[in-house]
Amino acid sequence: MSKAIRWFSLIVLSLFASSYALADEVATLQPQQWQTIEEHAIAGDIPEIRGMPTQPELLMPASVPEQADESILAYLGATDSIAFLLFASLFGVTIVFIAFVIINGVSKLDHGFSGKLIKRWSGLSVSVHWLGAIPCILLMLTGLVLGGGRLYFEPGMNAGAWSALAGLSSGLHELMAWPFILGYLLMIIMWAPKQFPASYDLKWFAVLGGYINMGKKQHPDAGFANAGEKLWFWVFAIFGGVMVVSGLTMMFPATFEVTKNTANLMLLLHIGSTIIISAFSVVHIFMATVMSEGGMSNMTSGYCDENWAKQHHNLWFNDLKKAGKV
Repeated sequence: MSKAIRWFSLIVLSLFASSYALADEVATLQPQQWQTIEEHAIAGDIPEIRGMPTQPELLMPASVPEQADESILAYLGATDSIAFLLFASLFGVTIVFIAFVIINGVSKLDHGFSGKLIKRWSGLSVSVHWLGAIPCILLMLTGLVLGGGRLYFEPGMNAGAWSALAGLSSGLHELMAWPFILGYLLMIIMWAPKQFPASYDLKWFAVLGGYINMGKKQHPDAGFANAGEKLWFWVFAIFGGVMVVSGLTMMFPATFEVTKNTANLMLLLHIGSTIIISAFSVVHIFMATVMSEGGMSNMTSGYCDENWAKQHHNLWFNDLKKAGKV
């Protein structure tokens, strides 16, 4: 656990450090200085005396903000491409997986359900999973509206409906950030110790986890987490962290004292991370609910069937058996 916490702390500190490093110095005026003036009497119905500097000085900024980074603006300006990638990361990957399931079929348990349950996740872990998962889904959907709604939603809606949808999405997006961040932090800290790569993970990738039903059926070795789950965990840890840091930077620009270029870069990183997380989330959801027979109960009850454990996580099951826990 301590090793996982050190790694996680390093990732988070690196992300925040990079955020601060990108925050260039903002324009500030030089300190106000007294200037010598000469009094001039002005005749008129109401006489007055005006003071004019003897040696006028024009105060200039101590530093001038940098010019806008055209390369970042060019990426952000490709709104059609951004909207397409956002929608493709959700709906495109979904269509691909539906086609895969139709052609390949799901991964059935070779010996069916045994009826004997094994505790896989604690009640706390199940709660933490949904604490992060539900806000994550809402963030992806509201982000879809904010990032691609003008292209795909607005043309088919009247002005009032689109304004209401955009406003609701914007408010909900900021609101859901907080439970997501809490769930994200807890998941990384609690689950990292079981997510480090092992030598047998390469074999798992080589046979795609044994989920291909064509040809000879194979069930590669896997511990508590298989190679695919480990990959998803670290993608979530890294790009989820980028999403959190970039999101907070944009929500509180005054706190981080960011320039326009930094804000634009944070927005670009936020969008890029969202596309990656969205695509992997679809894969994760399909694998848990559709592809793996008996897999969904892991994150609803915290228990799995013994035959499911033997088939998909044999090394973990063997460890439990040696310890006399099954």
